Amino acid sequence: MARETILVVEDDRDILELIVFNLEKERYSVLKSETAEKALERISRNRPALVILDLMLPGMDGLAFCKRLQSDRATADIPVLMLTAKGEESDIVAGLELGADDYMTKPFRPRELIARVRAVLRRFADTSQPPDQSAEINIHGIEIHPGRREVKVAGKAVELTFTEFQVLHTLAQRPGWVYSRYQIVDAVRGDDYPVTDRSVDVQIVGLRKKLGKAGNVIETVRGIGYRMKSVD
Repeated sequence: MARETILVVEDDRDILELIVFNLEKERYSVLKSETAEKALERISRNRPALVILDLMLPGMDGLAFCKRLQSDRATADIPVLMLTAKGEESDIVAGLELGADDYMTKPFRPRELIARVRAVLRRFADTSQPPDQSAEINIHGIEIHPGRREVKVAGKAVELTFTEFQVLHTLAQRPGWVYSRYQIVDAVRGDDYPVTDRSVDVQIVGLRKKLGKAGNVIETVRGIGYRMKSVD
């Protein structure tokens, strides 16, 4: 049975054919493009389940392409796996904060690429339906009651600000999922606090302090953002 359609955007023909060969071996349907401009045309005609994207492209580069996808409601939820020779931490952070779902550097091992593709597609399938915003959450001894906007740790109430509650609720809905600061800003923006990407760090510090020992379950992912510790 045929699997998902994947669009590969890569201007090096040898690398492009190597990627296509390995994806087709796994029975994925593959579209290919050597420029970002042509890739956008292809997406308008045939929406892929995933885009594998080089950053160093002729004309529009990969980061600009990612911005275009994110700015259009019709394409903003298409997952992107960046595959590039640009392996500096600043490049990785820039790509992830622009909405990339994963980042691999060249040279790469085809088997690892296939594993990453499967992981991204699986994550996307798991999160294609938004979590129930009203459901109570009990994780790592922390009870979160969205309707009452109450939080308890080991049965004791914890007083949180509106923004602290939103940050905690966002992270707790998907344990192990890494949120960039910009994603957290989008999720918690409220009327009582002018949330910015840098103020997220301040909110996390305050939240950890109020949660006491339980605050350790909010993990920092260096250069990217934060996550709630996975449930073993």
